[in-house]
Amino acid sequence: MTIPEVQNAISEKKICILIPTYNNEKTLKRVIDGILQYTENIIVINDGSTDSTSQILAQYPQIEVMSLPENKGKGNGLKIGFRKAKKSGYNYAITIDSDGQHYPDDIPVFVEALLNEKEDVLLIGNRNMSQDGIPKKSSFGNRFSNFWFWFETGIKLEDTQSGYRLYPLHKIPKKYFTPKFEFEIEIIVRTAWRHVFVKNVPIKVLYDPAERVSHFRPFKDFTRISILNTILVTITLLYIIPRNFLNNFKKKSFKKFLKEDVLESDGSNRTKAFSVALGVFVGLSPFWGFHTLIVISLSVLFKLNKVLAFVASNVSLPPFIPFIIAASLFLGAPFVSGDSSILNQELNFELIKNNLLQYVIGSAILASTMSVISGISVFFFLNKVSPENS
Repeated sequence: MTIPEVQNAISEKKICILIPTYNNEKTLKRVIDGILQYTENIIVINDGSTDSTSQILAQYPQIEVMSLPENKGKGNGLKIGFRKAKKSGYNYAITIDSDGQHYPDDIPVFVEALLNEKEDVLLIGNRNMSQDGIPKKSSFGNRFSNFWFWFETGIKLEDTQSGYRLYPLHKIPKKYFTPKFEFEIEIIVRTAWRHVFVKNVPIKVLYDPAERVSHFRPFKDFTRISILNTILVTITLLYIIPRNFLNNFKKKSFKKFLKEDVLESDGSNRTKAFSVALGVFVGLSPFWGFHTLIVISLSVLFKLNKVLAFVASNVSLPPFIPFIIAASLFLGAPFVSGDSSILNQELNFELIKNNLLQYVIGSAILASTMSVISGISVFFFLNKVSPENS
């Protein structure tokens, strides 16, 4: 795209450029001058800088500057910037770091990618993390972040930590829980949970140790990121995956679900059969309240079909629980010299508590037996209706 074409697109799409900055006096001016080639729709969040940042910004009366009295973190600055951008009537915000690692002449990459999308999208710059000069800790951190983003959203990206992004302002969440570097993980995960497509676009990157000032604190910030991912993974397992599955199932007939999510889903027939067997085993095991967490975690660990495993684990739906308890107690009785006549009593958790060993042994037998039977049955069924995938 030519510069005039980019300028027109920025105006028509109502895009602003958002710059959070903290003590980047060496590079801030170069970043702003580069952006001004494309637009004056610039909002700078001066996050309590103590260097000459204020004097530099005073040279640009045409841009919007919001100065905070003290440093509160990048996430806090971005949140303030997003609110200001929406209040000013913008639909999109391109965020760019002020430490000089991002090239303003990559703005057309984001604009062109946005114009090519039919729906709202969140774009993240994809840096070449293998090039010379990239710190090893940055490459490791990016791979770490990419994995958990995929686990939490199902979306595979090559770069999830780049701060060079385009946000659809009216699609991102309104409230957030993190104020610092981990905010950029929270916002992309929670935006993806809102069914907004997240994708990478190629950008250049410059790491100049003579100019670049990094405020990332390895131990503290990595700990905060790890805590955030623990929370996001828990929400993913207990709420997001079940929610998405139920919503998807409601939109389809059983025939369509069987065709698309079973017969045409990823994996061989053997993998699908193992997925069902795992789901049945976990569903019949005495881990009440943790079935979803366990089955999804094991599915990811063993690279099985998460949808099929989750569906199969629902063999322990509430209406079936009394039958599962009764079968477990019956099967466990011979191994502990138990009395199968206890089945004449009311089947409840007090009965399980009083006959816990009998119940656990019986559950293991029931879960193992039904897991093998269901896995073999599904395997032969799939080989019959879809032999080309075996």
